[in-house]
Parts: sequence; structure tokens; C-alpha cells
Amino acid sequence: MFQSFETTSSPDQGPPRLARLRVVLEAAELDAFLVPRADAHQGEYVAPHDERLAWLSGFTGSAGFCVAALTRAAVFIDGRYRVQARAQCAEDFEKVAWPEVSIGSWLREALPEGGVMGYDPWLHTRGEIDRLADSLAGSGVALLAVEANPVDAIWADQPEPPRGKIVVQPIEFAGETLEAKCQRLATELRGKGQGAAVLTLPDSIAWLLNIRGSDIPRNPVPHVFAILFADGQVTLFADDEKCDDALIEHLGPDVTVESPTAFAATLRGLAREVKGTVRLDRTSCPIWVEQQLSGASIVWDTDPCALPKACKNDTEIAGAREAHLRDAVAMCRFLAWFDATAETQSQTGLTEIDLVTRLEIFRRETNALMEISFETICGAGPHGALPHYRVSTDSNRQLQDGDLVVLDSGGQYLDGTTDITRTLLVGEQAGDAEKAAFTRVLKGMIAISRLRFPKGLAGQHLDALARYPLWLAGWDYDHGTGHGVGSYLCVHEGPQRLSRVSDVPFQPGMILSNEPGYYREGAFGIRIENLIVVQTAEALPEGDARAMLDFETLTFVPIDRRLIDTALLSAEEIDWINAYHVTCRQKVSPRLDGAAAIWLDRATENI
Repeated sequence: MFQSFETTSSPDQGPPRLARLRVVLEAAELDAFLVPRADAHQGEYVAPHDERLAWLSGFTGSAGFCVAALTRAAVFIDGRYRVQARAQCAEDFEKVAWPEVSIGSWLREALPEGGVMGYDPWLHTRGEIDRLADSLAGSGVALLAVEANPVDAIWADQPEPPRGKIVVQPIEFAGETLEAKCQRLATELRGKGQGAAVLTLPDSIAWLLNIRGSDIPRNPVPHVFAILFADGQVTLFADDEKCDDALIEHLGPDVTVESPTAFAATLRGLAREVKGTVRLDRTSCPIWVEQQLSGASIVWDTDPCALPKACKNDTEIAGAREAHLRDAVAMCRFLAWFDATAETQSQTGLTEIDLVTRLEIFRRETNALMEISFETICGAGPHGALPHYRVSTDSNRQLQDGDLVVLDSGGQYLDGTTDITRTLLVGEQAGDAEKAAFTRVLKGMIAISRLRFPKGLAGQHLDALARYPLWLAGWDYDHGTGHGVGSYLCVHEGPQRLSRVSDVPFQPGMILSNEPGYYREGAFGIRIENLIVVQTAEALPEGDARAMLDFETLTFVPIDRRLIDTALLSAEEIDWINAYHVTCRQKVSPRLDGAAAIWLDRATENI
């Protein structure tokens, strides 16, 4: 099993660890310390070595901060994780609704005038610290970058940094050579008068050099740094044990491999060695990098890999289509098994762990699964109301008749990364409230799927369309409608998002999730998710000359018709569901046999 079910949070350990941290802070003359969920590479996911937030506070969500002050402590979490944080963190940690309440406003109350909050410059970007400094203006509270992280000083059994092997991503899946990518990006640097760009995001470097790794669970990326120069040359900073002869041969003469211990000295020498400015990304480059570039002319710009990586080439899109059909076979076999369980024995004999385990078995039986793309979310009944619930042996819930189960999962394949959510019904009859909520979520998902929109629009312009059916009922959800997805890379990929906070215009080739939801605390949750790819829309006879985009659906797994209240659907929405199910049957049925093929025929009947 890729997924494990051990309990990773220890609320009872928080208070004594906090007490030990305060001793270290007092000795360092700090009044507080900022503990993010971040590492030196500033990716979304971190290795066990960097799980400082979880180790200190008990909170295991993928986003949040802790401020540990001498007399108070708080965990800052957004709407996705507030129920989870209350369960995982001891009372010694205040649970602060973030971003509604900023770290700055909390610090104004918690610290005395003249107080000092330390932070680790490896773990924060210039954008983060500038925003925090702005919010503290006039408060008398100072920010101080510290050389040694005080959490590490008290974490006696901290895991070692990961040192997984770096492997080559074959051109048959990448679709473009590393030399072509480096020259393409170098042309942009030269056009902007930039002599070099410092790359810290592991997925950016993996994409650029057509490499993959295993340093981050569920994400096939290596922990490395790189500098891309305006002539197309690259210096890669990677541990010797990560590299073998096959990798060196693949990288070729234009990529120099250096030890990570040489990173600081190389950065300090850039001011002398490059003509033009040094490009850093304010949102992803650690402040530590900026500190080493004293004397260099720095320009703040986007990670040069981010947008090209997001716009998949034809090879990557073809790979995504194939990966999703392969994954659909596993999902349909799972759903057929689940429904058959209701006919041969009671589904209430199953648990959340049973479902996660069985689904991973079906994915493994594709003989192509490299990893799961994230910890499978399987929340039954009230657990489904936790958008990012992770089942453990302690929380494992036995299914009950009438439960809804939110099952959000995905696979990592060499040709693509998948992410799909289906809401399952335990038994045969759903409640009226559950059906009404499910149908409104479905209406939002259909609205995005059918959308045709002018080129130049971003996620912030489209997000409301998925929420409108829920808003009519006075409901909403506290996560974005969609995130970018990589090509055998991270399942969450920027810069594009289908979200009210995203201003990055959509471009052809971008892969996104389409996943509206609804969560009723203590009762049930609902989420329906397909992946979609942005494409140029066909011209319409009655249309004008403006460029239009639309979405191609990549995911083809039936939606449970028993949860749909057809009275809430328009004729066009019913037509979309029926057409979608016909396509599911046409694309997936030839890859199935036996009971699963029979199930698919039944599951895709018209409504």
C-alpha cells in the first residue's frame, strides 16, 4: 500500500513541545517565532524532515501557520481545515480563522511594543514577509531572520532530509527536450535583460530538465536547486547520491551538477559572473536566496518555468487522456465492486479504510501506477464534511445506511497525473436534503464543463459560475473550484487556478480540476470532480471574430444518478449528463469485461 493509516497527529505532545520552544526563544531574545508548513523549496508538499508545523502543533493540514509567542500561541487555518484543527491541536493553541484574521493583527495584541518575532529565511518568501511587515507597520513589532531554526533545536528525532534517486522522464512522455526548454526560457531571459534565474520549486526544475524524483511523498520530484542562465546553461545543485551515470548522460554538456553545499557561494558570485539582472520569484523564492545575492541586481519576476509547464504540449495532453482512461477503468471496477457489495452483503460491513485499500488495489492492477497522487480522502457521513479528511486507524468509520461518502483520489502514471472525486451512496436511498445539495453541486460542475468564454479571462472570472446554484440556496464552499494539475508532477500545480483569487488568464493546454462541493458540518459532505483541459473553442457560425476558449473533459467515470434530483435540473443539464454518460460508456467499456462492464452499462443509462 502506498497509503498508510497511522495516526500522525499527537495533540497531547503540543503543550510540552511548546514549553521547550519557549525556553529556546527566551535564550535567543525572541518574543515569538513563526512556524509555517513549508520547506526551503517552497512547494506545497513537504518531506517528513520539514513537518515542523505538524510536529509542534499537531495540525497536519496542507496549509497554515503557527505563531509561538512566550505567553500565547495560535494556529492560523483557512475554512478547509478549521474543524480538523480543533480536533488536532491542544487548547494551548488558539485556532485563528485565517485569512480573515491576519498574523499581523494577532501579533499586535499578543506581543508587547518593541517585541521581536523571528522567522527562518529558508521557509518564507519575500512576498510573505513584505505582507507581514506591512500589517505590522506602526505596531513596534519587529521581524528578524534567524540563522538556526529553534524548532529544529528541540526536535530530537527529526527525520533526515530526503535523498531519493533522480530519474529521467523519457521524451516520449515529456514531448520536448530539456535543451529546447532551456533555450526557449533563456530567450525570454535575454529579452528582458536578465542574466540568470534562480529556480527553487522542485516541480519547475523537474519539468525543465525532464527529470523526476521521490523526495516528496506522492509527488515525483527531487529536492534540488538550479540556476538557469541567459545562454541556456543550467547549474543543478543536487546531492551526489541522487545522481547516477544515466542521469548525467541525460543532462548533457549544458547542465553542470554541483553539490548543494556550493549553492550559497555560487549565488554570491552571480553579481560578478552574469550580465544583467538576477531573476527571483517573490512568491516562491526563499528570502535566504535573496540574502546571498548581496551586490547583485535583483529583479522580481515570475518563475520562468511556471507558465510553460502549465501549458501542456500535445504529447503531455495525449498522455493525460490515456492516464485518465486507465484510471477510469480502475475507478469503474471499484464502483462496480462497491455496488455489488450492496447486493451480496451489506455495505455497512465496510469501513473507510476498506474503500481506500480496495481502490488502491484496482489502481495497482493497471500495472502502470507509480504512486497515488495524494492521500486518498474517504470521508463517510460526518467525515465527508471535512474537505481534506484523512482516515486513520483511530478515525476509521464504519459505513452506515444512507451515508454519503466523499471519495477523492488520484494516481501518478508516467504519462499523467489524475485526480477524481465521486460522492458515493451507501444503500439505495438518499435523503431529500442530500439529493438537493448533490444536485446543486452537480449543476455547478456542469456549468464549468459546458463553459465557453473569451480568451483573457482568469479563474476569478469563472469561479462564481460553479457556486451560483449553491448561492441560490444560501450555501457555499470554502475551497477553490479548481487547481492546476501537473504532467506526472504535482497534483496541485500553479499558476492557474479556478478560484476567485486567481488572476492568471487561462491558456490552451492548462489542465485544471473542476470540483465544486458542499459540506454540512456534523452531517455530510459532497464533492464532484473531473479534470478538464483548456482548449481553443471552435468558431460558431453566429459568433464574432473574438478568440474563445472552452474545456475538454479528461475524466470519464459515471456520476451516481440515484443522488440526482432531476426536478432541479434544466433540459440542457440533463442532456449534458446523458451525453457525458454515453461518452463514458464508449471510451471505457472496451477496456472492461465481466461484472464491471455490465455495471458500466447500467450506471450510464439515461435519466
